[in-house]
Amino acid sequence: MIRVGIVGGTGYTGQELVRILYSHPKVRIEGILTRTYAGEQFANIYPNLLNFTDILCEDFEDRSILDRSDVIITALPHGLSAPFVMEAYQRGKKVVDLGADFRFADVDIYEKWYEVEHPCAPLLDEAVYALPEINRERIRGTRIAGNPGCYPTCSILTIAPLLKEDIIDESSVIIDAKSGVSGAGRSLKLGSHFCECNENIKAYSIASHRHMPEIEEQLTQIAGKKVNVTFTPHLIPMNRGILVTVYAAVKKKISREELYEIYREFYRGEYFIRIMEKGQMPETKQVRNSNFCDIGVAVDEHTGRVIVCGVIDNLVKGASGQAVQNMNIICGLPETMGLDVPPVYI
Repeated sequence: MIRVGIVGGTGYTGQELVRILYSHPKVRIEGILTRTYAGEQFANIYPNLLNFTDILCEDFEDRSILDRSDVIITALPHGLSAPFVMEAYQRGKKVVDLGADFRFADVDIYEKWYEVEHPCAPLLDEAVYALPEINRERIRGTRIAGNPGCYPTCSILTIAPLLKEDIIDESSVIIDAKSGVSGAGRSLKLGSHFCECNENIKAYSIASHRHMPEIEEQLTQIAGKKVNVTFTPHLIPMNRGILVTVYAAVKKKISREELYEIYREFYRGEYFIRIMEKGQMPETKQVRNSNFCDIGVAVDEHTGRVIVCGVIDNLVKGASGQAVQNMNIICGLPETMGLDVPPVYI
């Protein structure tokens, strides 16, 4: 059994981790560290797990979990993960970080967009941007997996074949992204109060969202040339789910059938990527509570653009499910272990 310690485990992503790992046949949850609920039963914080777990939350400052665990999964705000990851790494542990501290290869980009000095920049050379469908082989050999953000996960998977196959103009990419309210986390914020969100939709962080440079850095690596994107996120009144719609100008004429086959071939053998049948577009409810990313493609012959839609569950494939997928890869387990369940449609 792999002993897993969860650090910062009482947010929505932490709850998803516990829910998923409870059913994982090769994992034992060794402990959960929290900054606010030390000494409380985890099932009292999340009653949906009543009778499934009797784990008692531990104090965030108690580092004994490092001695008891084989793998550490951190779910902390940026700046807080890095020191804990460094200590775990120095003790020979494997780490999956759900925060932003190990997502960037270029420390200057991180420090510019997050407006803090990176706590342990030299460790970035040891980390891998852990998007399995793109960087699987590198993930296998790392001990620090920087779990991608939810918007970048959906955006990169939706766009990658277009850039890898040199189909689109790299300067023409527009990403229209919409997320459910759980993406804002569990902490109280005015913008995520019921009366602010219900029966409402709004764009936010226009041209300034911190996921934009993350997307650009990864797409540039995939394309082998500089990629700039226009990224606009929207908050929509539902609990979970992300829909990304990508628009880009094509370099040469392409049919919808050709585009469909390119996506089918690019993601051939990828269990968690499902390409919609010709003419169909994905909906967020068809991936709810699952680790799947569903993608649909179209060609607008009138404008000379491709339109590609991708959907994920932001808390699963966009966070905790992908973290478990990465843990499986790092530990040499079947990638789908603990995640091979159908989505919940209703």
